[in-house]
Amino acid sequence: MSKIYLDNAATTMIRDEVIDSISSVMKSDYGNPSSTHSYGRSSKSLIELSRKEIAKLLNVNASEIIFNSGGTEGDNMILRSCVKNLNVNHIITSVIEHHAVTHTVEDLEKSSKIKISYVKIDKFGEIVYDDLEKLLKDNTHYNSLVSLMHINNEIGNITDISRVSKICKKYNSLFHTDTVQSVGHYKLDFKELDVDFFVASAHKFHGPKGIGFTFVKKDSSLGEFITGGMQEKGIRAGTESVHNIVGMAEALKISINNIDKEKKYITSLKDYFIKKIRKKIKGVTFNGYSSDMKKSTYRLINVLLPIEKETGSLIMFKLDMKGIACSMGSACQSGSNSGSHVLKAIQTKTENNKISLRFSFSIYNKIDEIDYLIDQLVDLLN
Repeated sequence: MSKIYLDNAATTMIRDEVIDSISSVMKSDYGNPSSTHSYGRSSKSLIELSRKEIAKLLNVNASEIIFNSGGTEGDNMILRSCVKNLNVNHIITSVIEHHAVTHTVEDLEKSSKIKISYVKIDKFGEIVYDDLEKLLKDNTHYNSLVSLMHINNEIGNITDISRVSKICKKYNSLFHTDTVQSVGHYKLDFKELDVDFFVASAHKFHGPKGIGFTFVKKDSSLGEFITGGMQEKGIRAGTESVHNIVGMAEALKISINNIDKEKKYITSLKDYFIKKIRKKIKGVTFNGYSSDMKKSTYRLINVLLPIEKETGSLIMFKLDMKGIACSMGSACQSGSNSGSHVLKAIQTKTENNKISLRFSFSIYNKIDEIDYLIDQLVDLLN
């Protein structure tokens, strides 16, 4: 059995067509897009065509798309700029957000002396929408920003961002959502969803790493985030990565044009995995709503194995030696000894003392890979 990659929530394999588009630009369009000569104008044209393509696919205005390095920068940009430029002095979020949000709001609480509120979550990790409304209702004297991710990167729970948006509008509050795990994998109409800010990363939908974009709703008056030039509407200075922007637009176009077919296939893999592991491993359960096909993304499953956590690193090492790539949490917290903050928030003490593994799928995975994986897990647990 060759190597098996089941960590697609961390990053995805770049499509061949995307590599071709990137290579073509690197060879032919190497001008600085801020230069006024023909080389620069050619590169600038590619950037703006890509911006229009992405905006069209998500039903937003091209002027609302700001290119950057990805989701982490995008989350930081929105949270910090809202406090600095839009007089936000109250941020409502949850304890199971990506660290790009949780660590940023913690820093803002210390440095800017703003109020942070955490919306309640239930035992499955779903936010309590009534509590969100209560937090907004009880704090109308603040300028509030709500920051809640669309799809949780560890347990796959789907937040009803349309419902959150309506609650925010009711109380004249801003809404930022991290859509890194959903853009390119779901049909999203952001005119209809009516959010103020969202972020995306190309490498999550079979595009290149180090490039992403932030949606900044028209007339939001968001000020500069990185200074030093007038690129990206003056919000994010720095020479744009032309080849990666073109590659990202190509990756998003292919992903969205093939969503129905690819979603059906990946869903079948996840369904097969759930049924087989339940049959083969007694006592296995799943974290959050990750085994619920309606309340969780079709792309990942977070498995709670009936074995003590002390052997967790050993299990991961042995799986890796067998050629299987998966995760014990998010890739961004790799190297941390503190464990998953998401699982700590929703698991009982007994559950948290057992091993949890995240497996995430793509169109490049196959049924026989899942068979091999589960056979290896059975051997390791016996």
